[in-house]
Amino acid sequence: MLDEAVEAASRGDLRPAAAVLADSRGDPETRSLRVEALSRTVAGASRSIEAMLAYDQGNPDLWLWLGRARLEEAWDLRPDVRARAVQADRQHAYRSAMEQARQPLLTAAGIARSDPVPWECLMWLAIGLDRPRTDKDAVWYECSRRWPTLYSGAMARLITLSPGWGGTAGEMLGFARSAAAHAPEGSPLPALVPLAHFEIVAAARTPMSRGGWFSFEAQRDIVSAAGHWAERRLGGAHPRSVEAHNIFGAAFYLSDLRRPARGHLARTGGRFSRLPWSHLGDPGQQYRRACARLNL
Repeated sequence: MLDEAVEAASRGDLRPAAAVLADSRGDPETRSLRVEALSRTVAGASRSIEAMLAYDQGNPDLWLWLGRARLEEAWDLRPDVRARAVQADRQHAYRSAMEQARQPLLTAAGIARSDPVPWECLMWLAIGLDRPRTDKDAVWYECSRRWPTLYSGAMARLITLSPGWGGTAGEMLGFARSAAAHAPEGSPLPALVPLAHFEIVAAARTPMSRGGWFSFEAQRDIVSAAGHWAERRLGGAHPRSVEAHNIFGAAFYLSDLRRPARGHLARTGGRFSRLPWSHLGDPGQQYRRACARLNL
C-alpha cells in the first residue's frame, strides 16, 4: 500500500497517500513510517497538501503530513556546518522553513490528542532548531507518554542525546541499552545500540575506514543487542524491521563479521535506510557496496 501511495504521490496524485495515512490511525509505528516516506516523496511540493487541506480542515492526517513534509523541505536547506559562516542567508532560510512546520504539527496533535507521531515530528523540529534541552525533554515526554516504545520516537531521542547534537556518549548509550533491555517482543528497539555506536564514532570524526569503526567492546555490545532482538511477533514483522536490519547489517559489515552482516542485509529486501549508511557517504551507494562485497 505504501509503495503504491509513494509512486502515486511522486506523480502528483495524493489521494492514495491520504488513504494510507487514514488507514494508519491507531497504529503509531505504521503511521510514523508512512508519513516519513510520503513526506520525503513530496518534499518541495508541500503546497499540494495545503490545497487538500483547504477542503478538509479537520483532517489530522493531512496536518501531520503537511508538517512533516515541511520538516523534510527544511532539512534539505540545512547549511553545511563547516560553511555556516559564509551561508548566513541559507541559515536564515533553513530556520524559517523549520518554523513553518510547527503549527501544522501542533494542529495535528490537537485534533488527534492520543497520537504520538506529531510529537515525534516535533522532536525532530526541536533538534533541527537546536532548542534548549528542557524544550527537547518536554516534547519527548509528550511523545513517550502516548506510546512509550515508538521506534521513531526513541530514535529521535537517541539523536537528541548524541554528542553530535549536544549530548554525551554515556547518556546516549545508557538510553539505547535501556530501550533494548525493555523492548517489547518483536520490537527493533535493540537496533538503537549499534546506532548509538555509529553516532559516537561519527561525532568524533574518526577516519571512516572499514577496519576503524568499532572497538572490541563496542562490537561485543552490538552482538549482545542483536541477541535481544527476536524479529517474530504477533501480526507480522514490525514496520521498522527493515531499518533495524540495515543498522545491524552495517555494524556487522564494518566489524568484518560477514555471516551476521549477510544475515541482516539479506532481510532488507533491497531497501536501504538513511541511517546509518549516511555516516559512510551516500546511503544508497554505501548500502549497495556492502551488499556486493558480501555477495548479496
